[in-house]
Amino acid sequence: MQKWQQWESASEVDWGLAVEREAVIRPLAEQKRLCKDDVGEAARQLGIGRSVLYCLVGRYRRRPQTSSLLPFKRGRDTHTAVLDKTRELLLDSCIREFYLRPERPSFAALMQEVRRQFADKQLPAPNYRTVKRRVDGLDLRLVMRKREGSKKAREKLGPVNISTLKPEWPLDVLQMDHTPVDVIVVDNERRLPIGRPWLTLAIDVATRTVAGFYVSLWDPSALSVSLTLSHAVLSKTEWLADRELQNLDWPVASLPRTIHVDNGKDFHSEALVRGCQEYGIQLDHRPRGKPHYGGHIERLIGTMMGAVHLLPGTTFSNVKDKGTYASEARARLTLPELERWLALQIAGVYHQSVHSALGMTPLAAWQDGIAKRKNPVRHPSNGREFFLDFLPAIPRRIQRDGIHFYNIRYWDSILSPWAGRFREPLLVKYDPRNLSRVYVRDPSGRHWPVPYANLGQPPITLCELEEARKELRRQGKNSQAEKVVFASILEQRRIVDMAASTAKRRRQQEKTPADSETPREFNPKPDKANGASGEMKPYPVEIWEGT
Repeated sequence: MQKWQQWESASEVDWGLAVEREAVIRPLAEQKRLCKDDVGEAARQLGIGRSVLYCLVGRYRRRPQTSSLLPFKRGRDTHTAVLDKTRELLLDSCIREFYLRPERPSFAALMQEVRRQFADKQLPAPNYRTVKRRVDGLDLRLVMRKREGSKKAREKLGPVNISTLKPEWPLDVLQMDHTPVDVIVVDNERRLPIGRPWLTLAIDVATRTVAGFYVSLWDPSALSVSLTLSHAVLSKTEWLADRELQNLDWPVASLPRTIHVDNGKDFHSEALVRGCQEYGIQLDHRPRGKPHYGGHIERLIGTMMGAVHLLPGTTFSNVKDKGTYASEARARLTLPELERWLALQIAGVYHQSVHSALGMTPLAAWQDGIAKRKNPVRHPSNGREFFLDFLPAIPRRIQRDGIHFYNIRYWDSILSPWAGRFREPLLVKYDPRNLSRVYVRDPSGRHWPVPYANLGQPPITLCELEEARKELRRQGKNSQAEKVVFASILEQRRIVDMAASTAKRRRQQEKTPADSETPREFNPKPDKANGASGEMKPYPVEIWEGT
């Protein structure tokens, strides 16, 4: 069988021969009928027989390009099937029904299956190289779709539409996403491991600066988004000073024009949607199944995790990299210490390192962009109100005895003008991490903190409340009685305290609100246990490249 050559990869000798042939063959191919004398003369010039010349003329007429006259490659094509039809169909059946399965059988297992099925049919089994050629010739996307699922095939091998995110100025577009941190943290009291925290990051796409972050033991939620957005938008001066990092320069703040996020449930919450609308922020969800549209935040996460992998207690990015490293045994940092270390790594290292896509440091890009920006940056009039505007909310009527939320009664004298008089429900905001107070938004839009009616009750989390009510219902007890619910939660805490021998229990204990003070985001204090926070140093790491 004759095979065609790719003219771009043809050797100089073969290509020179084709060019020489074209000069002689083209005049012949343009003739309606070939003259014997012309054919003989052309064959003599090219040093070939008449039959070969007629073949070349025919090829050139069908495709009048020089590459049509390249020398033939002789021999059988790589993917030519030489098995008879019965054996070919049986081999194809083995591959598609046995090899292309979610269980992902090995090639050795496929060979065994082929030999078994061919023996059952009393047919000669194909050899190793024949089966290997068939497998290698399969469409890669088909193989991945059958063995690893359509989503993986789409992500790895599907067509990619390049994101059109090309903001001109700082704050035009923020990208936000969550990731588990590749390090084990320890509790504050006994410094025993409690697992990996979650990190939510926000990046300014134009300058690659980190606008804000939030690290927590809680799973990603609308609250994580709210806290990260507050950190990104509000001035970080007090935040850094409260963590004894006042010497760091982190000027990134102000309301963004657009926030670009994925399609997670937390990014579709009503609190986030309404909050963005309230402050004139466009919320842009990237197309489903298109993770490359979030490339900037993904590369930032990769850069941050590369630095985290140098911390004691790191889990690395996969089991293979971890090897025999004992992550839990070597864990040293508490959550507040990790938060402080991340601030140092971001503002002290990442922002000061030249970014290959920018040709300058992210901090310099921010300062240059802000100086050249045509429109002035926008700031919320009240930082505390901005944070509260993004908290989850429920409508509640103000009754004469106060507010009832999850059958817990809240009261403060500030409610007196509305109690039993204001018929329209008011929005009640709440922080799921600490239900010791809720925030009532009055008709003018201002939020008022309202504590428990019984100030002797301990602060609890929403998770504790839901678990306690579920357990009471299981026991057939009244889950609506406030006193019974609080007693159940306190008993659960006592059990956890007595049996805090596992990381899961210690993690749950660490989530318990210590008091009913204002949430730590408004009055943050770094943890100085064992003096570890004073010893932490950021690590220089390579910044992932990309546009």
